Amino acid sequence: MLTVTQARERILAALTPTPAETIPLAAAHSRVLAAPVIARLTQPPADVSAMDGFALRAQDAPAGATLKIIGTAPAGHPFPGTIGPGQAIHIFTGSIIPAGADSVLIQEDSSTLGTTLTVNESCVPGKNIRKAGQDFAAGETLIAPGQRLTPGKIGLAAAANHPWLAVHRKPRIAILATGDEIALPGEPIPEGGIISSNAHALAAFVSACGGEPIILPIARDTMDAITAGAKAAAGADLLVTTGGASVGAHDLVQDSLKSQGLALDFWKIAMRPGKPLMFGGLGALPVLGLPGNPVSALVCALLFLRPAIERLSGLPGAAPATTTATLTAALKPNDHREDFLRATITQTAAGDHVTPFPVQDSGMLKTFAHATALINRPQHDPAQDSGATVQVILL
Repeated sequence: MLTVTQARERILAALTPTPAETIPLAAAHSRVLAAPVIARLTQPPADVSAMDGFALRAQDAPAGATLKIIGTAPAGHPFPGTIGPGQAIHIFTGSIIPAGADSVLIQEDSSTLGTTLTVNESCVPGKNIRKAGQDFAAGETLIAPGQRLTPGKIGLAAAANHPWLAVHRKPRIAILATGDEIALPGEPIPEGGIISSNAHALAAFVSACGGEPIILPIARDTMDAITAGAKAAAGADLLVTTGGASVGAHDLVQDSLKSQGLALDFWKIAMRPGKPLMFGGLGALPVLGLPGNPVSALVCALLFLRPAIERLSGLPGAAPATTTATLTAALKPNDHREDFLRATITQTAAGDHVTPFPVQDSGMLKTFAHATALINRPQHDPAQDSGATVQVILL
């Protein structure tokens, strides 16, 4: 069986980013840039004031000096003339520094009476002035491709005069739940059946990761139904199935897809929950087969589907970040499978403490819904006493 890391690396190696599309800047938050953002102008375009105050010549402004105020220059309304000896212009944050001035006396360090300005604190050249191009210059590359657009980067692109941006298209993720026993919420439940939670949970997960979910009709446990479901995924960037990926008499996903040309890469992972994880390619369509148990499906989504969506979105794709916490309950030795235990995190003055749920059955969705962390136990991890430091993935 593959390790979790090996499986993730093989999945990511098989995926390529989606093509670029051009979208309005207002819609670009959280999208992944596909082309560099290059400054179309210089910012600031000229020397500007960093404070409200008075533009003047520093040599004329020792403490106690008086100057004549010859005008006002609000931001967006530059003073048209030149400041001469003993003169000052009332200026504001963002105002262009008038010709002849080399310093800004802040308002708090001055007093005025009519058009007379008294300097209470001496000035030096360059004080309170933002030089032209201090932020960026025209032609400068401000944001490289392959970065997720945060509010700060959106603001930077706007300041660089980009109303549109080239980003990777949102990956289209087709979700195919399989099984005779499942029904969608609100539908009649078959005898001995259950409600399908996986499709909706995974759709929400895909949306949260920046993908576009496509929930396909439930495929019953027949070769024809599963084949039809896979064909309905045409045009998607990734097909995600849930259930039926193992080798039981009613686990038909592998055989159904192989009959359509599936090139199977692997289908077993040394992990708990989620051992029967399948990955392969159906022609140009990558296929990720998740287990049917809800917790297994969601843990595998965190470990494999999110990095896959990131790679399709134009990012490298990475394992979930881990941190450390202090264990509040003893754990038995782990076996050859990497383990992911649902748990809750409590923050204290002494650090984070993590408490595993006492029952870890992969069919118990309630504990996953209320979990705030997964305790990540390596293969063959020895027994851990309460108070031990463990690795956790925050949810």
